[in-house]
Amino acid sequence: MNTSPTTAVDLAAPHLIENTVQPYDWGSHEHIQNLLGLPRDGRPAAELWLGAHPSAPSRLGTGASLADLVAATPVEVLGRRVTDRFGPRLPYLLKVLAARRALSLQVHPRPHAARAGYHREARAGLPAGAAHRSFHDTEHKPEMLVALTPFEGLAGFRSPRAVIELIDGLQGGLVARIREALEGTRSSAGLRSALELLVAARGAPGCAQDVAATVASVRARAAEGSPSARADATVLQLAAEHPGDPGAVASLLLNRVSLEPGEAMFIPAGEVHAYLSGLGVEIMAASDNVLRAGLTTKHVDADALVECAAFAPRPPARPDTVVAGSESLVTSYRAPVSEFALMTADVHPAEPVALAPDGPRIVLVLDGSVRLLTATGEVDLRRGESCLVPDAAGPVTADGAAHLVCAWVP
Repeated sequence: MNTSPTTAVDLAAPHLIENTVQPYDWGSHEHIQNLLGLPRDGRPAAELWLGAHPSAPSRLGTGASLADLVAATPVEVLGRRVTDRFGPRLPYLLKVLAARRALSLQVHPRPHAARAGYHREARAGLPAGAAHRSFHDTEHKPEMLVALTPFEGLAGFRSPRAVIELIDGLQGGLVARIREALEGTRSSAGLRSALELLVAARGAPGCAQDVAATVASVRARAAEGSPSARADATVLQLAAEHPGDPGAVASLLLNRVSLEPGEAMFIPAGEVHAYLSGLGVEIMAASDNVLRAGLTTKHVDADALVECAAFAPRPPARPDTVVAGSESLVTSYRAPVSEFALMTADVHPAEPVALAPDGPRIVLVLDGSVRLLTATGEVDLRRGESCLVPDAAGPVTADGAAHLVCAWVP
C-alpha cells in the first residue's frame, strides 16, 4: 500500500501548514518573531514564505511539502480552472515581509525575459541556487504589498524634469553625469542612461568618494531646510546603511512611497523598486527572480537589469480595492495579473466571513483566533498559524474573532 505523505492527505479539508522564515540581514528583530511567538534573540527574521516555491515550500502535518502535494494531486489542490491556466503548480507565493532597513534596489523580469535568462544561464552551466546566478526560475514576478504598519518604499521613476530639479545644486561627478544624461534627452531614454551610469559606477575607482561628496551636499541641503526633505532623508538613510553605494544616489530617480496600514501598492514586473522599512503582507507570482542594481552585497547583473527594467516615468501603482461587510470588515485587493489576489478580513463573531470560493487558498491569522469551516472539514487557527484550503474542500467560511489574510487565484 502506498502510504507516502502526499497520499495520506485528505484534500476535502483544510490543513495546517508550517512555513520557512528567511533570516536575511535586512530583516526585523521583532515583527515576525512576535507574529509566530518566537524568541527575540537578536537575529533577523525578514520574510515568512507561505506557498510551494521549491526554494522553501510549506509543509503539512503529514510531512508532505506543499510542492510535492501539488505535483501529486494538482486538480484536487488547485482545481481544474487553475490547473488549466497555469499547469500543475501553485501560481502565487505569499509572504510576510518585515524590513528593519532597506532591501536592495531591484527589478523583477517579465515573462519572456525570465524564460530567456533562465535558459541562457542553464546553457552556460550555472548551477541552480548559485549566488552569481540572476535567473532562478522561468517565471515573471509581479507583486503586491499590503501594509500592516506604516511602510516606506521606492517604486517607479520620477519624470526627468523632477529628477533634474532634485539634483540641482548637489555635488559630485556622478550627479553631474546624471544631469547631463537627463538634459540631453528628457525621456525614458535619459532615465535609462542615468541608471546605467549608476550601476556601472559600483566598484569603480573613486566611486565611494564621489558618492560621499553627493551625500555631504544632500546633508547640507537638508540642514538648511530642504524643499525636498523626504528625498533627501532617503538618500541619507541609504547612505548610512550602505556607505559608498551609488544606490543611495539612484533613489533620487525614483518615487518615494508611504503606506498606512491597509494601504497597498502593486509592483509590475520590470519596475525598479526598493522597500525601505515596515511590515507588510506581500503576494507575488511564484518566482524568486531578483535582478539587483545596488544597496546590496549580492550579485549585481547590470546587463540583465537594464534589459528587464521599464524606464517610462510613472507614479506607483495602486491595486483595485473593494471593502465590504458590516460587523466584519473584508477588503479585497486585485492587481492586473491572473496569478493572485489577496483578501484581508477583520472577522467579528456576529458575522462569519465567506472567503474565496474555490482554487488553492492559503489563510494566515495575523491576530486573534478563527475556525475555518468547509462542507466536510474544519480547522482552528490562532495568531501566527496558517493553513491550506484545497480546491477540493469547496467553499470556506471563517468564524471567530480574528484579523486574517487569504491568498487566492482570481
